[in-house]
Amino acid sequence: MYTHPTYDRLRTLHLSGMLHALEHQEQHPEIAAMPFLERLGILLDAEWSLRDQKRLQSRLRAARLKQPATLEDLDWQGSRRFDRSLLQSLASDDWIRQHRNVLVLGPTGVGKTYIACALGHQACRDGYHVLYQRLPRLLSDLEIAHADGRYPKLLQRLAKIDVLVLDDWGLETLTDRSRHDLLEILDDRYQTGSTLVTSQLPVEHWHDSIGDPTLADAILDRLIHNAYRLTIRRRIHAEETAADPIGPVGVTSFYPRCYAPPAPAEWPWTEWPDADGLSGRMAWNTRP
Repeated sequence: MYTHPTYDRLRTLHLSGMLHALEHQEQHPEIAAMPFLERLGILLDAEWSLRDQKRLQSRLRAARLKQPATLEDLDWQGSRRFDRSLLQSLASDDWIRQHRNVLVLGPTGVGKTYIACALGHQACRDGYHVLYQRLPRLLSDLEIAHADGRYPKLLQRLAKIDVLVLDDWGLETLTDRSRHDLLEILDDRYQTGSTLVTSQLPVEHWHDSIGDPTLADAILDRLIHNAYRLTIRRRIHAEETAADPIGPVGVTSFYPRCYAPPAPAEWPWTEWPDADGLSGRMAWNTRP
């Protein structure tokens, strides 16, 4: 441990990056031959890098992303089908600078939450403040906030977030208060922040799932009209479709075997565009 007054001052000023870099220089005498400004530049770079890493870790903790996902770890050749060029353009964060939204759509198990968290992680790395929330839980928290007086502050906090990730849109029926709360959130963020939504429900059914036609128009106007849509499909091999014991009956459909038919109250899958141009329809097979 070095005891020179310079080291003590660096510790007092909380310049730990410069302190460690200076200790490293002292342990390598060949660095002493470098010009003073170069050595000083190395110390400043070390401090800058350390502080930048700490800021990133702070943003990631505040984001509370559900999965530690990154775009670099995404399996581009895996079982998913999606518009790769669109995802690559979203990685540039232009949509955040333009205050546009992103809708990540597809059935269960295709990795919607993973991709949403990966985009959120990328935004944190680029200096944006992100918050991940499951929509049902957020609406429940807002319900409690109405009762304990935190509602205005919670709305203010959500309005200041650069990227708000709302996972599991459309899973539950909205109450009248939930519809109004959702409108308040999206209205506060309109053209000032970006919202990323994941949903199993095709966009065509969102209006009906919200319930109130007037509020549905207002909510979707603030969310959809300036949004990118990233639709994810599961790859289905011909041999799997042929071996499917349920199989199509009277209709041509892509029917992933892992899905159980929905209850009557749930929405059926309709059209899902395919990235490679195949005309695929997800329709629940019915037997006579």
